[in-house]
Amino acid sequence: GGRMAGVKRRSMAKLCLALGLFILAGVFRQLDRAAPPLPSAVFFLLTNLIYIGLAMAWGFSISHRILHRGVRRYLMLGCAMAVLWLFLRAVKYRFFEAGEINRYLWYLYYVPQVLAPLFSLFAALQMGRREDEAFSGWWHLMYLPAALLIGGLTFLAIRGGVTVATANVSKVYFSSNMFLNHAATNPVFSFLSSVGDNENYAEAYPFFEEERRKTLFEELRGNRPGADAGTPRLLRSDRPNVVLILLESFGRTIMDETVNGEPVMPNMQRFKREGVWFENFFANSFRTDRGQVAVLCGFPAQTTMSIMKLPRKSATLPSLARSLGREGYRSVFMYGGDLNFTNQASFMYSTGWEELIWQKDMQLDAPTSKWGYADDVVVDLFGDEVEALGRAEQPFLAGLLTLSSHEPFEVPFAKFDDKLLNAMAFSDAQIGRLIDRLRESPVWDNLLVVLVADHGYPYPYDLAYNAPLRHRIPMIWLGGALATASRTVDTYASQIDICATLLAQMGLPHDEFDYSKNIFGATPPHKFGYYCFSDGFGVIDADGETVYDNTGETVLSQTGPQSERLEWGKAMLQTTYEDIGRR
Repeated sequence: GGRMAGVKRRSMAKLCLALGLFILAGVFRQLDRAAPPLPSAVFFLLTNLIYIGLAMAWGFSISHRILHRGVRRYLMLGCAMAVLWLFLRAVKYRFFEAGEINRYLWYLYYVPQVLAPLFSLFAALQMGRREDEAFSGWWHLMYLPAALLIGGLTFLAIRGGVTVATANVSKVYFSSNMFLNHAATNPVFSFLSSVGDNENYAEAYPFFEEERRKTLFEELRGNRPGADAGTPRLLRSDRPNVVLILLESFGRTIMDETVNGEPVMPNMQRFKREGVWFENFFANSFRTDRGQVAVLCGFPAQTTMSIMKLPRKSATLPSLARSLGREGYRSVFMYGGDLNFTNQASFMYSTGWEELIWQKDMQLDAPTSKWGYADDVVVDLFGDEVEALGRAEQPFLAGLLTLSSHEPFEVPFAKFDDKLLNAMAFSDAQIGRLIDRLRESPVWDNLLVVLVADHGYPYPYDLAYNAPLRHRIPMIWLGGALATASRTVDTYASQIDICATLLAQMGLPHDEFDYSKNIFGATPPHKFGYYCFSDGFGVIDADGETVYDNTGETVLSQTGPQSERLEWGKAMLQTTYEDIGRR
C-alpha cells in the first residue's frame, strides 16, 4: 500500500510539474510580446524550449511505460510529429523573412498535423495483438486508404472546407454581441491560433529611434490639435444617411480606359462629373482585406500581413461604424460572397457593424461564380435594403462590397473581348443602376453615397506592382445630402483618410483615428497618398513620389524635388507595426 501511494505521489508531482511549466511558458509568451528586443528573444526561446521539452518528456515516458513494441513505435512517431510541429511553429515567423523559405515552412507545417493522427490510428490497430503477431497482407492494404482518408480529412479540417475561405473565427461569429461570438468560438482553436502567432510586429521596421519616430509621426498625425481648422462644409445635413460602396479592383487606369472610343466605365465617368471627385486618391494596399480596414477603420495597410486576420488585434481598432453607432446610427453591411474569407465577419462584428448580410443569407435563385452572387442581383437586394432603412426614423450606415470585377472575371455580360474590361464594365453598369434607382427614391434627399475602390489593379498588364499608378483609385461622393456638387478635390490622400474626412464633415470627433487625416482640414498634418506593397511603401504628394523597397533598402523611384517623403513613409510603416505590436 505504501509503495502504491508513493507511485501515485510521484505521478501527481510529475503532472503538477508539467502543468506548472505549461503555465510558465504562457507567462513567458506574454512577456515576449511586451519586452524589448533582447529580453523578448530570451522569453521566446524559453517558451519554445518548455513546449518542446514537454513533448520530448512525453516521448521519454512512452518509451519507458509502453511495453508493446508496435504500440510504442507508433506512439513515438506521433510524439516526433508533435516535436516537429512545435519546432516549425517556433521558426517559421521568427527566423525567416517572408519569402520562399517561409512558404515551404508553411507547407511543411501540415506534415505533422496530417501524420500524427495517422500514427495514432496505427498504434490503436496494434493494441490487443501479440508482439510477434504481424499484420496480414490485407491489413497492409489499409495503409494507403488510411493515409488518404485521414490525410484528406485532416487537411480539410485544418483548412476549414473546400471554399475560398479557410478556417477562422469568422465561421462562428454571428452576432453584433461579442460575448455571444466569443462563447461560440472553439477554445482549442483559439488557443492554437494564439500559440501560432509569434511574430514580434513592433520590431519589424526599426527605422528610427523611438523619440525620432514620435517626432516625425506627430507631423503626420490626423488627430493633432487644429487638424480640422478651415474645413469647408460640403453637406446640407449634420446627420446624413451614409452609403459606402467598396468597388472591387476599380483601378483608376481601368476607369479611364476606352475601347474604340467607348469608355469602359461610363457610369463612373458620369458620376465623376456630377459629384465630388477626388482626383489624387490612392489605395493603401493591393488586397481587399487591407483596403477594407483602411476605409472602415482609418488604419494603414501592412506589407506582409493583414491585421484583419488577427481578431484580437483588429477588434481594438477605431471604426466608422462604431463612431456613428455612438450617434444612434444603425449599420448594415452586404456582400454577395463569403464573409468568412480573410476573417471579414469577425472583423466587421467586432468593429461595430450590427448586421451582416451575405451569400448564406440570400439563397437566391441565381447562378454563383467562384466568389458568390454576381453584382446584378446583389445591388437589387442592396437597393431594397437602403430604401427600407430610409423609411425608418433611425439614421443608418449601409455598406456594400462588390465582387464581379474580381478574377476570374466571369460575368453574365458581353461588351468587350478582354475579360477584365468586360467584368469591370458589368460592375460599372450595376452601380449605375443602383445610383439611378436611389436617386429616384425619397431616401436620396438625405443620402451621402461614397464610391471608392478597395484597391487598384495592374492595368495595363505590364504596370509594376509597386508603381503609384497601380494604387491610384477613384473616390466619388454623391447624394442629396451634398450642399455642393460637380467639385474636384486635388488634395493628395488615400483610403485611411476617409474616416476623419467624413466624421469632420458631420461635425463629429475623430480623436481615435491617429492615421486618418481630414482631407479638407488644415496643414499640418501633411497631405499625401500612402500605400504598401510586399515589404515596401510609396508616398505621393503634390511635389512628387517616393517608392521604397525595404528588402533591398533602396529607393526604387524618386520624382520631384527632394522632400521628407521617405521619412514620412518610414515613420508611417514603423508606427503602424509598433501599434499592431501593442494591441
